[in-house]
Amino acid sequence: MVNKRGKMSIDSDHSRPDGVDDLTVQALGELSKALETVHRARGHLYALHQLVGGADLTLDRAAELLRQAGHDVMASRVERELLGRNVLPGRWTFQIVEEFDDGYYAAFQQIEREAREKLAGGRRHIYEAEMKERRRTHGMPGHEATPEA
Repeated sequence: MVNKRGKMSIDSDHSRPDGVDDLTVQALGELSKALETVHRARGHLYALHQLVGGADLTLDRAAELLRQAGHDVMASRVERELLGRNVLPGRWTFQIVEEFDDGYYAAFQQIEREAREKLAGGRRHIYEAEMKERRRTHGMPGHEATPEA
């Protein structure tokens, strides 16, 4: 697919709208890449949430075993000082996740979406689609532009 500026893309959903210059496409590509990195960071934050939650539940068994082994003082310390403890002042991990999602993450997604809508008609991954078109070998199996091709 070729637009009026002669830029190739894999399909109309990912083609550059008329009047959108190379720097704008590159900037939107970088903004999208940054958002993808934040998506990954969010996944790590959720992993932290699940890992810390699992560790907290495991403390019950650790305290029980310490007590069975005759280490009542250490079992009590685990229960009193670690079990249910905040990971940050006043916060369990679910609160950290919620604050991240509702603040930074939501703002990042909104700004990236608005930039695409205002500057490229809402189209996503124009930079990558043009790169795919440049790098693929036309006619070679495994190098189709789209699943339908």
